[in-house]
Amino acid sequence: MLDPQLEKSLNLAVESAHEKGYEFVSLEHILVSLLASNDEAKEILLACGANLKELKKSLDKYITENCPVIPEDIRKSDRRWKPELTLAFHRLLQRSAIQVQSAGKIRVTCGHLIVALYHEDESYAKYALESHGVQQFDVINYISHGIEKFETSDSSNDEDNNLAIDGLPKDPAGSGSKGSALKSFAVNLNEKAKQGLMDPLVGRDDVIQRAIQVLSRRTKNNPLFVGEAGVGKTALADGLAQRIVSGDVPEGLESAEIYSLDMGSLLAGTKYRGDFEERIKAVLKELKTKEHPILFIDEIHTMIGAGGTSGGAMDASNLLKPSLADGTLSCIGSTTYKEFKNHFEKDRALARRFQKIDVKEPSIEECIAILEGLKIKYEDHHNVKYPKNIIRAAVELSAKHLTSRQLPDKAIDVMDEVGAAARILAGKNSKTVTIKIHDIEKVIASMAQIPTKTVSSSDKSKLQNLENDLKTKIFGQDKAIERLCHSIKLARTGLGRENKPIGSYLFAGPTGVGKTEVSKQLAEKLGVSFLRYDMSEYMEK
Repeated sequence: MLDPQLEKSLNLAVESAHEKGYEFVSLEHILVSLLASNDEAKEILLACGANLKELKKSLDKYITENCPVIPEDIRKSDRRWKPELTLAFHRLLQRSAIQVQSAGKIRVTCGHLIVALYHEDESYAKYALESHGVQQFDVINYISHGIEKFETSDSSNDEDNNLAIDGLPKDPAGSGSKGSALKSFAVNLNEKAKQGLMDPLVGRDDVIQRAIQVLSRRTKNNPLFVGEAGVGKTALADGLAQRIVSGDVPEGLESAEIYSLDMGSLLAGTKYRGDFEERIKAVLKELKTKEHPILFIDEIHTMIGAGGTSGGAMDASNLLKPSLADGTLSCIGSTTYKEFKNHFEKDRALARRFQKIDVKEPSIEECIAILEGLKIKYEDHHNVKYPKNIIRAAVELSAKHLTSRQLPDKAIDVMDEVGAAARILAGKNSKTVTIKIHDIEKVIASMAQIPTKTVSSSDKSKLQNLENDLKTKIFGQDKAIERLCHSIKLARTGLGRENKPIGSYLFAGPTGVGKTEVSKQLAEKLGVSFLRYDMSEYMEK
């Protein structure tokens, strides 16, 4: 049973041969009809790397020069005249039907027809497909697994509207994106910036300025953002794209386009040796056709070893090196200090092609400015209002209690989650909710897994009542408690360094007088975690 779309294409091939007076309907007529009217056939051939315009041009030339034409007077004298179907035409349909039956399917599609066409060794249709880089394996691989073969030299077809033969309908939908490695494996950040899909970049002028200087170099124009996770390395690439779109860059970068490479998509589906390398080369080849391309690779350390075989030296980074050294391709990378040291720095040939730019964690005040610039987006999304004191509280409390993460990422997460919680509590109420301090405290307590009162109570009130609170729990040790509290208050005056221990205290005394209990109560009153190591458990007996 033929697929309706395929049946329509075959009928159009016969009609076209009849109108032009060809004696036979050959395989070449079928292929031209598929190119002109069958979307599935065009999708398959584009995915396998064909240039549809050139392929149709070569087929038309062959048909014109080699297919016999019946004189017009003979055709007019015999109204019942029709072009004959060649033996190859019949064999093609038979092979397609056998292939469908063996696969346990019902309908014969154009994919089966194209695969069966490769068994006609003496046909020009097979030669034309192979000469345009479309191999039988590529077709089978695509229709079975959806794996595309990317050829970027001429695959970006903008000529679909010119594919129709006389008397046949044109394809209304362009298929230019098929076969484009760049569109499949990268995202155009300039387009995202034009569409307003990016958050604004606030501050970081010094880092952006250094990146622009590196990009403006003649060779080795590849900046590398190195910083801890969450400090905003990816946001810098987005901010640079926004500057390019707005024209706030030097003249040499006004025409630049930033493409963010998706390593996950690049590696996914590479089942056979050489697939990954082919995709990388296709991306690089297509980038070089652009006027001023800049490739952004987030977590660039994943390029080292990606696609390499065990014991082999060839990987993604080695494919990039020639383009990076001569300045024909600018590349922006980002990675953490740990990955830079463990992976990136060990590949000296790759590391010297990049200019390292340190991205430090912003200060409290800088982070507040960042959140002030971002809050409009979150207010619109959650239908809430963030007062200035809420922004400051989110930054300061996240910096104090979420110590394993970096600003501004953790402060943005707090602001986002507070807005989400407020919107959920409001339900279907359309009124704008104003965020309160206790909302921030509740969310941070949940994220840090500590009691809410630990977040809400201030250091001042804790220290003010510390001595009395300890004396109500520990009896008979007033003098020791007074000295301990005096030492803690002195350490909290601000004379010491931030993120340094308040002090180290040695409690001495006989067993049972309350040394451990003082430590427990002190940790509880100050709202810090208490980690107890009993060294008697490690004694040799």
